[in-house]
Amino acid sequence: MSIPYYHVDSFTAELFAGNPAGVCILTAFLPNEAMQKIAAENRHSETAFVVPRADGDFDLRWFTPEVEDDLCGHATLASAYVLAIRGQRAWPVRFHTCSGVLTVTRVKDAFEMDFPIWPPKPCVPPLDLLPALGLKTAHVMKARDYLVVVDRAEQVGALAPDIRALARVDIGIGGAIVTAPGEEDIDYIS
Repeated sequence: MSIPYYHVDSFTAELFAGNPAGVCILTAFLPNEAMQKIAAENRHSETAFVVPRADGDFDLRWFTPEVEDDLCGHATLASAYVLAIRGQRAWPVRFHTCSGVLTVTRVKDAFEMDFPIWPPKPCVPPLDLLPALGLKTAHVMKARDYLVVVDRAEQVGALAPDIRALARVDIGIGGAIVTAPGEEDIDYIS
């Protein structure tokens, strides 16, 4: 079986820059194990699998080299780009995903995407989260990901997380984002 595969570097106009993603165009989703093996062999942070629907929209799933992901912005934009170079004429493009419908609009040679809104709520974080991030205190909220808010931008820049310890923290499907208010004309630092 032949599967059209594309390597796309999102967020750049330069070769060998940006955020790489693999994109596979399918007529139907392969078994999960096969898509997982393709993603592992491609070794990108994400490989997107796109399947056209009868209604003109597309189904979309993302796999890292190790697991299926529930949302990936750069691989979604890469998928829209691949559809454009393959002759997609109807815009915006709607991708049906496990995170809901994601819409990508084409504006000349650029692409814009609306992300789902997951408002964070205050929470009690796992006991080992802040130490793994190298923090003693922070305001922690959770939606899909933990949102760790510190007081100053310098704290974000000085972070030295213990990646091994962080990998052992039970944070569910999401991740951890550390942020602080920005200074002058910058709203925030993450």
